[in-house]
Amino acid sequence: MSQISYKDAGVDIDAGNSFVENIKPLVKSTKIDGVLGGIGSFAGAFELPSGYKEPVMLAATDGVGTKLKLAIDSGIHDTVGIDLVAMCVNDLICNFATPSFFLDYYATGKLEVEVATAVVGSIAEGCRQSECALIGGETAEMPGMYAEDDYDLAGFAVGIGEKSELDRTLHVNVGDVLIALPSSGIHSNGFSLARKVLFEKMNMDFNEDFNGEPLIRTLLTPTRIYVKTFKRLKEKIQALAHITGGGIVENLPRVLPEGMRAVVTQSKIETLPIFELIGKHVNQSEMFRAFNMGVGMVLVVKPENVAAVLADSDGYEIGVIEKGDKEAVLV
Repeated sequence: MSQISYKDAGVDIDAGNSFVENIKPLVKSTKIDGVLGGIGSFAGAFELPSGYKEPVMLAATDGVGTKLKLAIDSGIHDTVGIDLVAMCVNDLICNFATPSFFLDYYATGKLEVEVATAVVGSIAEGCRQSECALIGGETAEMPGMYAEDDYDLAGFAVGIGEKSELDRTLHVNVGDVLIALPSSGIHSNGFSLARKVLFEKMNMDFNEDFNGEPLIRTLLTPTRIYVKTFKRLKEKIQALAHITGGGIVENLPRVLPEGMRAVVTQSKIETLPIFELIGKHVNQSEMFRAFNMGVGMVLVVKPENVAAVLADSDGYEIGVIEKGDKEAVLV
């Protein structure tokens, strides 16, 4: 009777071992103070930093959504890992947490070592941009669950913050100014709508010229990471809102206390060309709920700190905090 191996069933242990060897230097490149040990143990370890009065651990998890479909179909795998890190660490800083370490989960139908290495290389790049360490992860080869060429990603970021600083609604006041930090593009939300408009409604293709480069390059531009900006400006910021799914109108109210509303002057928003293209076939209110529209992060800043924040960032004013129902309104 012939014997069946794990490889015959679709799982290649040798490929997995080769992949681990490939990513060891990538993981090492993200090492920062606090990392204990290295890759290969059963769990990653990170030493709690000193200097906090009441240190609190914060965690955030996310994926990349259907942006992955574009990466898989185009064969461009060296950017989506940055997106993965960005979606997690950009959430952490909204609670005034400094990102400390990151873990990833990579699941695929068939482990292609070169593809997986490119993905993890971009995860490592995202960690370097975030000044946090990639201390572990999981690679799952699951034939029958995924098509051979498909893969999925999940990310997990942990940071440290002061207990007294976590609830930013306590620091927002009437008269505070709203400052937009530009996004790098669509980031990682709204791609189901973007794909339907661009490739089904408009019949565009990946290599079609858009503002001087292939459309796919614009679509796969990595999500901007705002960690370094946050660290520089932390003492001058009352609150931050990461503009993801739901757009400005649904994310900005998350940092507002009861009895206050955020009034955003829509004409001040510096909308990116890709949103103008998609917006030809989507009504404006839907666009502002599905996409960031060019604003990746909104800072709430005291009037006396506005000049300093603008001087030390690429931000610009888009609105103000007023009395009213807890909501964000576009005027």
